[in-house]
Amino acid sequence: MLRYAIFGIENDSVNTAVNVLLLVLIVVWFALIFWTFADARRRIDDPMLVACATAASLFPFVGTIVYLIVRPPEFVDDVRLRELEMTAAEARLAQLDYQLCPHCDYEIKADYLRCPSCMRKLKERCYSCSKPVDPAWKVCPFCEAEMQVEPPPQATRRRRGRSSTTDQPTVSAEITHDESAEPQRERR
Repeated sequence: MLRYAIFGIENDSVNTAVNVLLLVLIVVWFALIFWTFADARRRIDDPMLVACATAASLFPFVGTIVYLIVRPPEFVDDVRLRELEMTAAEARLAQLDYQLCPHCDYEIKADYLRCPSCMRKLKERCYSCSKPVDPAWKVCPFCEAEMQVEPPPQATRRRRGRSSTTDQPTVSAEITHDESAEPQRERR
């Protein structure tokens, strides 16, 4: 009669097959432990949680399956890269919408004609489309109208006579009196 070995079978070929199968299962188990450790390092920032995931995978096959269920869906590098891209996009959007006034460093929008803080003129208005245009531009980028380079207006204020009232009838009388005096000067 045959003697029973490990599983009750005393056949060398079956015994060898069972030993090879056990060896393969042990190698796969160690490979799963290493894979769990490597994957946890890429997905989890906390070293303590990486150690816990690796320790859970020491339970043959079940620990790795549990880790697969509860692991984070994204890699840590992907999360950092996404946050960096979002920060860069926010900075680009903020740069497009807001600038600093060159005179007082107050935050202004790109389409402001004057700074709300220091009241200095930042841009000119296009005579054709009324959009804000940089004074250095020769053509309006919105309507393609050529920009006219105008010299700054000359101060043409008249001085009032000796009376310094702001009463409306008095001021209008002074204006009509000055206008009637101008044609007489031209005749001389």
